Parts: sequence; structure tokens; C-alpha cells
Amino acid sequence: MKKFLKGFGQHIVPPLLYFLMRLLWFTLRKKYHYLTPIDAKQHVCVTWHGELLLTPQAYRKVHPYQAASAIISAHRDGGIMAGVLAFLRIRALRGSSRKGAKQVLLEAFRSIKKGEEVLITPDGPKGPRHHMSDGAVGIALKSNLPIFVMNFTADAFWQTNTWDSFVIPKPFSKIDFYMQSLSLEGQSLQEAKQTLLDAMLQHTILKESKRNEEENSKTIG
Repeated sequence: MKKFLKGFGQHIVPPLLYFLMRLLWFTLRKKYHYLTPIDAKQHVCVTWHGELLLTPQAYRKVHPYQAASAIISAHRDGGIMAGVLAFLRIRALRGSSRKGAKQVLLEAFRSIKKGEEVLITPDGPKGPRHHMSDGAVGIALKSNLPIFVMNFTADAFWQTNTWDSFVIPKPFSKIDFYMQSLSLEGQSLQEAKQTLLDAMLQHTILKESKRNEEENSKTIG
């Protein structure tokens, strides 16, 4: 019975979430800011884990026909996310920097060789929030590809009490998307990580969830 319910949930939840995501999307007042030109050149694409409600949809708005795959957690929740992304024609590569890293990285390089863009959250799948892991930068440097940075801000939103302070814009709120193509050519891994971190923190929602604020308060105290 438990196995049936699990399978049933993985079939029902993704289309339901996708429907709700699209419904919210069409209520929002969206503005796109291209900080650099975003041409047809292949990229490694990055966004923060807490911005995943909107950024895959924004990606498809900017690149409606580009073949793409995304590195998704091997955890059960990753299966739901993979199902949602399938509706956006983004293929899931299951794994993470913590589990199955070698295999998923090999899959990412195969995807790039096939002409796909690879989407990755540098602070996923478990944080810390806005932490820059090696994955996205390592893939970009080894593949000699620029990075497509996607962030957004909202004038009205909720945040969940999870590690990523997941951002849920309120219906009919104003959303500003910030997009740029970033070259890391000639930089070391650490230099490239800092360059990307600085770029990704320029236009994002830094406000922390109540739970994180309380944890920080306890730490300071």
C-alpha cells in the first residue's frame, strides 16, 4: 500500500505543482533585465535553490527551444522536481555533489557534448543557503562554457521555513528577473567560485526566513 501511494504521489504531484506554478506565473508582473547579452551560445545555467519556483520558467521564456537538462537530487523530493521540469522539457540528471557526484557529473558532460545546456543550483540540494559548491564552476571551466546566471527579486513574497528560505512570490506581485552571461575563462576554481558568488548575490532576495533568523540570533547570543 505504501509503495502504491508513493508511486501514485509521484504521478499526481508533479502535474499539480506544474499547474499551480503556471497559474502563479501568469498572475505576476514580470520584467526582464539583461545585464549582458544572452546569445545562442551554449551555457551552464545557474540559479539559487530557493528561486526554483520561477527560474526554470524564466529559462524557458528566454530559451524556448534550447535542449536542456538539470542536475536534480537523488532524493524522493528530487523525483517530484524532475517530474515538474519534464513539463518544461528539461531532462533530469539524478544525483548531487554529495551523493552519486561522479556519475551525475559524467552525465552532465555527456549532455553538454550533445548540445544541451545544464542547469544547476550551486547551493543544492541541502545547502547551506547561497553557498557556492564546486559543481557549476567545475563543469563550466572543464567545458570552456560561460555561465548563464538567473536570479529574481519580488516586491511581495513568502518564504518557507526550510534551509533554502524558498521564495514564493505573492500573486500579482512585481517580479524583476536579472540575467547575465558570465565568462570564467582563465580563472582558478576558487577565483571562479568567488566571481560567480558575487554575481549571484547582486540581484536576489537576501531576506532570511523566520527560522533562520532565530537560529542566527541564537548563534550570536
